[in-house]
Amino acid sequence: MRFELFMARRYLRGRGRRTFSGITAIAMGGVFVGVAAIIIVLSVENGFHQELKDRILGATPHVVVAKYSFEPIPYPAGGGDSLQQEIARVPGVLSVAPFIYAKTLVRTENGVEGVVVRGVDPEYEDDITDISGTIVQGQFDFDSSGVVIGIELARILGLSIGDSLNLASPFGGTMTAFGFLPRTKYFVVNGIFDCGMYEYNSSFVYLSLAGIQQFLGMEKMVTGFELRVRDVYAAARIGRRITRQLGYPYRATDWIMQNRNLFTALRLEKVVTFIVLVLIVLVAAFNIIGMLTMMVIRKTREIGILKAMGAKSSTVTRIFILAGGFIGIIGTVTGSVFGLVACWLLNKYRFVSLPGDVYFIKNLPVQVMVQDVTLVCISAIAITFAATIYPALQAARLVPLEAIRYE
Repeated sequence: MRFELFMARRYLRGRGRRTFSGITAIAMGGVFVGVAAIIIVLSVENGFHQELKDRILGATPHVVVAKYSFEPIPYPAGGGDSLQQEIARVPGVLSVAPFIYAKTLVRTENGVEGVVVRGVDPEYEDDITDISGTIVQGQFDFDSSGVVIGIELARILGLSIGDSLNLASPFGGTMTAFGFLPRTKYFVVNGIFDCGMYEYNSSFVYLSLAGIQQFLGMEKMVTGFELRVRDVYAAARIGRRITRQLGYPYRATDWIMQNRNLFTALRLEKVVTFIVLVLIVLVAAFNIIGMLTMMVIRKTREIGILKAMGAKSSTVTRIFILAGGFIGIIGTVTGSVFGLVACWLLNKYRFVSLPGDVYFIKNLPVQVMVQDVTLVCISAIAITFAATIYPALQAARLVPLEAIRYE
């Protein structure tokens, strides 16, 4: 094997040089660029996904327990062993709080918008979500007629702290001679939040649990219970246990299932991105094929002499496979080191800023995942080694006498 290594290194160098030839450097550069680009892009994607996941977990409960049809649940439940207490005893559950969920219309002088109203208990909401930490104006505080709205909804309706808005709900309305009259009530904006997600910022309105119960005519009733669990990645398992324990008509939905379409799209996006970027390495592999094929043509006489001196076809094959392997390994190692250093610099100094009015973050997030780097390196080396097979076999097929006569 030492002889094959010696010949492979010799073929990769230029004439009279101790460094790699220009064409060898170009082939290595192709692998280098491909590997570095894949690592950087996937790490940035991972950063975006993690940032989005953190925003979702900060604004939504880890698990929601409700009836299949979202019918109201009596609250508090009769007896000493209430439904809320039964849920709280499930291992892994940290906090449980009641909530009311309803779709209504909000009307101001500037227009009408459909919104999602969430009635929560301000005293316990901090134990469930981090929405109170996203307040940018006012405070997360309610009275019987106070609400907290998203920053986009405030912009659309031209609302600020202290302004009034009118909520209209079909629940508890009255029938008149002129038709159905929905129940309406004026509320005052006490706070404005910005959780970083447009869907929430533009459509969510928070009320006190008592206030929305009175408004919707749901005294002593709630939609369900929201939970915070110790391990967010165990939320699905805990949810299944709660569903089995409570039985029909109750079910528990974890945060991943609540955002299933979003996370499915993110996973698909990452797979497609990886496949597209691997094409860069494939282009580099074709460069390696072309370079080694030219090397076989240029070294035909030398190969013929080697075979005439007793070198086996397998020896010649190994020489060119090792030559291509050198290119792939060096390009992969240098590319991965460059990509990791670039990710470290992006994460530490955050010198790439993003427009805050377009993206939900101000700096480019980066998260390097070991499995991604490992997959990229293994794929790049495998592709480059595969690229050496054709030219190596071509060299091994050369007939010594014809090769020596070749000019």
